[in-house]
Amino acid sequence: MFTDRSLVRIAVGSDGGVHRLLRYWALGLGLYAVSLSQLWFQAWVGVAPVRGVVWLSAASIAGAALAYAAIRTSKRLGLSAALLNTGQCLYAIACVIAAYGMLGPMRGVTLCILVVVLVLVLVFGAFSATRSQMRAMSLFAIASLGLTMLCKMSSDPARYPPQEEGVHFVLATIMLAAVGYLAGLLSHLRKELKARTLALTDALARIHAMATRDELTQLMNRRQMVETLAQECERRDRTGASLCIAVIDIDHFKRVNDTQGHAAGDGVLRRFADKALFAVRRTDVLARWGGEEFLLLLPGTGIETALGVLERMRTQMRELPLDGVVPASPITFSAGLIESIPGEAADAAIERADGAMYRAKREGRDRIVRKSSAATGVATCAA
Repeated sequence: MFTDRSLVRIAVGSDGGVHRLLRYWALGLGLYAVSLSQLWFQAWVGVAPVRGVVWLSAASIAGAALAYAAIRTSKRLGLSAALLNTGQCLYAIACVIAAYGMLGPMRGVTLCILVVVLVLVLVFGAFSATRSQMRAMSLFAIASLGLTMLCKMSSDPARYPPQEEGVHFVLATIMLAAVGYLAGLLSHLRKELKARTLALTDALARIHAMATRDELTQLMNRRQMVETLAQECERRDRTGASLCIAVIDIDHFKRVNDTQGHAAGDGVLRRFADKALFAVRRTDVLARWGGEEFLLLLPGTGIETALGVLERMRTQMRELPLDGVVPASPITFSAGLIESIPGEAADAAIERADGAMYRAKREGRDRIVRKSSAATGVATCAA
């Protein structure tokens, strides 16, 4: 059993872009109805030929149905909005010119209505067509109207006297040229607005990256890590999930800065960050905590699994060549690893991990010191 809502969904679909095109199509359909009603009135009073009005009505309805089908299937067929609107505009122009050729003595009044129809079609086409396309459609309309007038003046000069056709052509040309210019300007402004919107979006993305990422290593920065850690601590307390934290410090980093220069030191930090990201899991979060110190957050992870992640990182660092550092030596680090206690504040957890890291430094570096969740037992893993 179909409801009104389901029938509407079947008719218009669920794609926002298709909805927008269908709104334009519905407006065009209304304008077709106004124009055809005017034609049928002219046929009823005997001014326009009935057969011609019937054929034009059928062509308009068929064109509208074809446009609807094309819009509804545009995503599957890969039809762009510009192509759909251009096709509808050209078809509307053809219908307008054909109608003008049928109206005879009443064409002057009806021409204004049909030009308004064409104006609105062109203006709505400006939302997807380019400036050159809008101008080309206006020129096509002017040329088609001019050829139609010439043909009617030759075949039926009594109903289409040259003097009147000249006045109509001049007025229509001025109006259509103005419409083409304004529609093209609207299209250009729309493109500029879209470009500025994209530029603004890109700028906001860069600002967000600057606010959340460390400029040198492109890892999460300290400020963002503080927020992330607070969220994970809240989730730990709410769900009871395990949460491990490791403080990592690159060994002998000051020696590299003092002997090789800060450029070499920056290179070590970048290489460490790149290699470390390959060692950690997708759910882990690595941040530059400050200087040569990093913070690794392992949500939903027990301490044994977390230790395995750090050991994998330590092994991979040993295989990393350091270009520009003399003498060449692998990167080693000292790490303190803890499992956060339920209800423990983030600062307290980091302080415990930091204490374990300094113990690793005192015991000879290149090792991981692990503290149990009770903060009593301590285990050291070294090469």
